[in-house]
Amino acid sequence: MPVEIERKFLVNGDAWRRAVSRSEPMAQGYLAGPPASRASVRVRIAGDDAWLNIKSATLGVERDEYEYAIPREDAERMLATLCGERVEKIRHHVAAGPHVFEIDEFLGENAGLIVAEIELSHAEEPFERPAWLGREVTPLARYYNVNLASRPYSRWSADERAPD
Repeated sequence: MPVEIERKFLVNGDAWRRAVSRSEPMAQGYLAGPPASRASVRVRIAGDDAWLNIKSATLGVERDEYEYAIPREDAERMLATLCGERVEKIRHHVAAGPHVFEIDEFLGENAGLIVAEIELSHAEEPFERPAWLGREVTPLARYYNVNLASRPYSRWSADERAPD
């Protein structure tokens, strides 16, 4: 069974921008998701590629994940006709030691939020922590894309934006 092992962090400052190796705009919409189901089902477009992605609706570092490439034209149609809320962002890739952080700079109603994600081979795998890496938000559901689609960052209270 495919399992995603991923940790999420807020980002401090702009120093990470000097280390970006590539960036790509992304758009994703949700076909199904919590609270009515035990998984989120999303369509994602990045560049010329598109995927259908199914993730277990659980919090934490490890989650079941299935991802299937689909024709971009199909993804565009699904985003336009089947998906409700969308998340748009620019994904930046930044190497840190043997790992690559994917730094999502959110757009639209989520503008101002920047989250770094790192995929690991196991939950306790050590990794380099660059100075720009802020506090971990992996266990906080509000930072998951499925939740940002339905309750964007611009609608959060000052308390929700403050460190926990």
